[in-house]
Amino acid sequence: MNCCNYFGTDGIRGRVGEMLITPEFVLKLGWAVGKVLGCKNSGMVIIGKDTRISGYMLESALEAGLSSAGLSSALTGPMPTPAIAYLTRTFRAVVGIVISASHNPYYDNGIKFFSTAGVKLSNKIELFIEDYLNNKLVCVDSSKLGKASRIIDASGRYIEFCKSTFPAHLTLKKLKVVVDCANGATYHIAPNVLKELGAKIITIGCRPDGMNINKKCGTTDIRQLQIKVLQEHADLGIAYDGDGDRVIMIDHLGNKVNGDKMIYIIAKESLRLSKLKGGVVGTLMSNMGLFTSLQKLGIPFVRSDVGDRSIIDMLNKKGWRIGAENSGHIILLDYTTTGDGIIASLQILSAMLNNGTNLYNLSKDVCLLPQVLLNVYFTNCVDPLEASIVKRVYQDVQCQLLGRGRVLLRKSGTEPCIRVMLEGDDLKEINYLANNIVNVIRSVSC
Repeated sequence: MNCCNYFGTDGIRGRVGEMLITPEFVLKLGWAVGKVLGCKNSGMVIIGKDTRISGYMLESALEAGLSSAGLSSALTGPMPTPAIAYLTRTFRAVVGIVISASHNPYYDNGIKFFSTAGVKLSNKIELFIEDYLNNKLVCVDSSKLGKASRIIDASGRYIEFCKSTFPAHLTLKKLKVVVDCANGATYHIAPNVLKELGAKIITIGCRPDGMNINKKCGTTDIRQLQIKVLQEHADLGIAYDGDGDRVIMIDHLGNKVNGDKMIYIIAKESLRLSKLKGGVVGTLMSNMGLFTSLQKLGIPFVRSDVGDRSIIDMLNKKGWRIGAENSGHIILLDYTTTGDGIIASLQILSAMLNNGTNLYNLSKDVCLLPQVLLNVYFTNCVDPLEASIVKRVYQDVQCQLLGRGRVLLRKSGTEPCIRVMLEGDDLKEINYLANNIVNVIRSVSC
C-alpha cells in the first residue's frame, strides 16, 4: 500500500485493527464518501462483502458513516465483487461498496468502490474522498440521516445475470466440474450457476467460517482442486478467489490453466466466431508466450500497468473488449464492466462445447515461458526500489536476460511488498537470479 495515500490500486486494504482497517477509520470513510458522492446524487448505496469475520464490524461502521452524511444503505450480505458492480448498475445506486481483501488471508480486509456505471472510481474522485477524510466529521440533521435495508434477492439476480452470458443453445449436462470457491463470496453463487446450467458439481472451499477464506484453497492454492479433479475423474476444475473477481482453471489431467491461457482461449474463440473487436490487453506481468501465441493468430496485443483499472483504461483507449491479468483477473466488456471470475469461466466452458473438445486441447497451443514471481515484504515507507544497489542488480539481470527473457520489479498496490518477476527460457537460471534480487531488496528493507 502506498504510504502517502489511502487508496491503492484496488481501493483501501490492510490488516484488520491497524490503520486503515479500523472501525473509526471506516466510519469516517463512509461519511467522506457520502459527502463527495451524495452532494449531487440521491438514492442508495449498495454494500456487499466477502465472508471474512471482520466484514460484520466494517459493514456496520461503513453504514453508520454513510448515514451520518445522509445516504441510505442497501446491504446484500456475502456477494462477489463483480456482483456488486452489476447490482450498482441495475439499481442505479449512488455508489457500490465491497468490503473485501480479495485473495488475501482472513486477517486482512479492505474497501473498494464502484460508480453508478459499475466501474472503479476514478483517481480524481478518490482524491476528493481523501481530502474529506482530513476534515472533521459533521453529522447531518436527524431528519436527514440515511437508513439501512437489505436486498433480499441479490444472489438470485446475479445468478440469473451470469447465466444470461452463457449461450442459450448450450448445456453443461455432459460435464463433471469440481468447483473451489475459496470459502469466499462465490460459495453460494458459482455452484448454483453451474448446476442450473446442467453441470454435475463437486464442491470444495464452500464452507466459510469467517477465518478460512483463501486458506489452502481458491486461486492462490490450487493443490486441493488438482487432487480432487484427478480423484473424481472430472472434466475440469474451477477455482475462484475470495471475492470472485479472479479464476484459475484445471484441465482433466490436473494442469493449471491461468489467466494468460484463458484469455488466449477466449480471444481465439471470439476470432473464430467473428466477434473479436480489435485485440487483447494484458499487463506487465503477462507472459511473453501469450504475446507470441496471439501473434500467430494475427491478434494484436498490448500491455497496460497492473490492475483492472489500468486494463480497462487501455481497453477504452483502444476500443477493444478483452483484457486480463495472468493471475486470473479477466475483463470481458461485452458482458460486464469489471473482472468477473464466474463469467470468464462460463466463456471457457462455452468454447469447450462449441469446439467439442476439452480444456487441455484448448490451452495447449499457448507455450508459456517459465516464470518466477516472488514477494518481498517491507515495513518502512522508504521505497526499496530507489536504492542504488537494487537498481544495479536489476540492470545486471536485465543485461543477462537480454533477448531471452524479462525482469520486472514493482511495488504492490494492495500490500506492503515488492513483486519480483522473472521470465526466461531457463527455469533454473531465473530462479537463481530472482532469489538473488530478493536478497538484495531484503538487505535494504526493514
